[in-house]
Amino acid sequence: MRAADIADDIQRVLFTDEQVQARVAELAARVDADYAERDVLLVGVLNGALMVMADLSRAMSRHCAMDWMAVSSYGSGTRSSGVVRFLKDLTVDIEGRHVLVVEDIIDTGLTLSYLVSNLRSRQPASLNILTMFRKPDAATTEVEVKYVGFDIPNEFVVGYGLDFAGHYRNLRDVVTLAPHVYS
Repeated sequence: MRAADIADDIQRVLFTDEQVQARVAELAARVDADYAERDVLLVGVLNGALMVMADLSRAMSRHCAMDWMAVSSYGSGTRSSGVVRFLKDLTVDIEGRHVLVVEDIIDTGLTLSYLVSNLRSRQPASLNILTMFRKPDAATTEVEVKYVGFDIPNEFVVGYGLDFAGHYRNLRDVVTLAPHVYS
């Protein structure tokens, strides 16, 4: 689905599918170069990172292993509850492995900070973070992020894996919604 297909729901387009895919290719090239001599385990954070993880792994020119985690601090709203719950843990042991956590978006950093702390306790050889979108103005907790696709304003955005009430994840463009959609 493209933004033009749901024009009445959209306030503005932040990034087109083409812009997102070009940035994913750039990030994949950097990851390939940085992990040239190491096996990397991509850890996707469900559900939002599904699109990023799929596109990143396909854009990479080297082998990578993948696993998934699901954590939640949102419930059904648009603001973090501050309480982090593990809904799905990794299926592989990460001790001694080079781990790259793949996120869709970082806003406050609270959930990711908790996740990183948990993963570090499992003694990986290295642990880095890639996020497709980051809201610097929303950060309340500092988290070191090695790879950032785009810094975005502190607005609620959807598309490319990001949803509102379970909708818009399959939107290829990244947009802000018109107020009538969420009010």
